[in-house]
Amino acid sequence: MTPFFIRTRSFVQSFARNQEVLSGLLLALSALIAIVISNSPLASAWAKMLDSPLFGSDMPHLASLRDLMGNGVMVAFFFTVGLEVKREVLIGNLADARQRRLPVLAALAGMAVPAAIYLIVARHRPDLQRGWAIPSATDIAFAMGVIALLGRCVPRSLRLFLLTVAVVDDIGAVIVIALGYTAHVDLAWLGAGVGVLGVGIALNRMGFSKVWPYSLMAVALWWCVLHSGVHATVAGVLAALTVPIALDERHDSPLLRLEHALAPWSGLVIVPLFGLVNAGVRLGGGAADMTLPLAIGAGLVVGKPIGILGAIWLAEASGFARRPEGVSWLQALGAAQLAGIGFTMSMFISTLAFAPDPARENAIRMGILAGSLISGAIGAMLLRLGRNKLGRSG
Repeated sequence: MTPFFIRTRSFVQSFARNQEVLSGLLLALSALIAIVISNSPLASAWAKMLDSPLFGSDMPHLASLRDLMGNGVMVAFFFTVGLEVKREVLIGNLADARQRRLPVLAALAGMAVPAAIYLIVARHRPDLQRGWAIPSATDIAFAMGVIALLGRCVPRSLRLFLLTVAVVDDIGAVIVIALGYTAHVDLAWLGAGVGVLGVGIALNRMGFSKVWPYSLMAVALWWCVLHSGVHATVAGVLAALTVPIALDERHDSPLLRLEHALAPWSGLVIVPLFGLVNAGVRLGGGAADMTLPLAIGAGLVVGKPIGILGAIWLAEASGFARRPEGVSWLQALGAAQLAGIGFTMSMFISTLAFAPDPARENAIRMGILAGSLISGAIGAMLLRLGRNKLGRSG
């Protein structure tokens, strides 16, 4: 590998470790500011600013600041996620088939069980069924931020396991968005998007290592997918997958260069901004019907640990895969509980699941915030307790 390749990969890895705490703190701060504003005299002016028309009826997908954040700015976040996923699959924790068995199984179970619990709680409310995927997602920034704050309480093998689970979880979230929340498809725009994606794949196959053609292709693909009926964030991931990682020693890596440039913006700007726009909860109003917040909260607090820990137990009992080295069952439960921090991804999916409705949006945010806070607190407590027990036994 070239020195640039090694330096860039080292930077991405070291920055990721340092960014986890700062990103999680900024996200928490942005959520707190949003809650304070939503419960202050500025609430109505803030909501009016977020929902005021920007481009008019000619561009309904980018009609307001809230729409611009969800259909525009968040695409850059998903582009960065796509770069991370490709790196992990080719040279990271998902590159070895034996190492990825357990995280993939745990991530799938960690998405399926919360969705099932949501549907069970909301079984008498057909109007709420579209929200089944809200508690299925894990907020990687918050979960890894908590782990970074816990420091030595979390074994390195467990940290890598949870990170890999979160990456697979992101892949699952993109698939859910593409398949579960596509209302209609414009074949002409979709065909144009396929053509643009084909150009990106062709550039990759020809060994083109400049960054700018892939950036232009990503913007063009976003524009096509935005008008196709498929959610625009899917374009971010697909565009990222065409960027070459250049594993041979003669070239540097366009993928690592882009990840190097975008990771700070994604973790420290885009995600906190999304939290600021979408995390406002009116604390005094409560919710007339508690079915929705209960379904979401139960999915996060109960469904995530049952799904992930159950998958670990099943894999070890059947010989399919082994528990991460040096990890006790109590620590595994703690990490599984941390995966119940849904926050950003859960809120994002909720904006796709339901039409705008202030009362319902408030109920959704109540469920996500309460479920994420409870999951984070329990997970941190279990991991600290697991570390203390190991210390006493050693």
